[in-house]
Amino acid sequence: MLRLSTTAFKLLPNRLRMTATLVTHSALNPAASSPTDTLRTVETPEGIELQLRPAGLPARGMALLLDIVLEAVIGGGAYFLLSLLGKGGAGLGLIALFVIQWFYPVLFEMFNRGRTPGKVALNLQVVHDDGTPISWTSSVLRNLLRYADMLPVGYGVGAIAMLSNQRFQRLGDLAAGTLVVYQHEQLKPAALPDGDPLPPSHALHTDEQRAIVDFAERSGQLNPARQDELAALLEPLATNRPNVETLLANARWFRGHSQPTSNDTNSDRSSRSKL
Repeated sequence: MLRLSTTAFKLLPNRLRMTATLVTHSALNPAASSPTDTLRTVETPEGIELQLRPAGLPARGMALLLDIVLEAVIGGGAYFLLSLLGKGGAGLGLIALFVIQWFYPVLFEMFNRGRTPGKVALNLQVVHDDGTPISWTSSVLRNLLRYADMLPVGYGVGAIAMLSNQRFQRLGDLAAGTLVVYQHEQLKPAALPDGDPLPPSHALHTDEQRAIVDFAERSGQLNPARQDELAALLEPLATNRPNVETLLANARWFRGHSQPTSNDTNSDRSSRSKL
């Protein structure tokens, strides 16, 4: 196995250091480097990293079909009730049909966190392509262009556009800068093995820190031989002794785990003596 010493690693240009770290990060996270994986990691303006999984054509098609049925039921019901009022009511019914057709998706997207009833049923959500909530401007624009996506029939243009890019964006999404993604519950970070934190001996880039934390999170699922093998890949990033325990301690430091103080230690000892 090719290994770089700490000194040699530090002498590499920053770009090569980042490349070597990303290779290690890919080894720890095979799914992250898979070309068939649609998971996208984006960073919000607040510096928060989000993982988004764009929804494909089948899921979006089913959500659209449900919304079309619901639009027809609401619009048909409104027209029927208003038409009972006579010719004036029939005119109001046509206006209601127009309003429902144009503003049904916009209102739901703005007041229901980017989710129409069809998207709720399929667990989908519309967001900006940077992971932030959709805005009025983006929602109106993407839904205005629905009629361009409908051409020539059955959302033909939109389907071709979605299949032509990895984010499955139709023309309206591309123009408005939006994504339709699967909505998942926020997952808590994986627990790290217990122990004291240890700061690194030198400054590390964010990707380098993430590689060490990823290793620590998965260490409990790996046998000792595999742990040593992956620790060897991370040797240039480790502090002092490049071993598994050092990497775990560094990961706890990056996670912000506090180191027990002398008072805490003394109180623990006194508590134990009482037991």
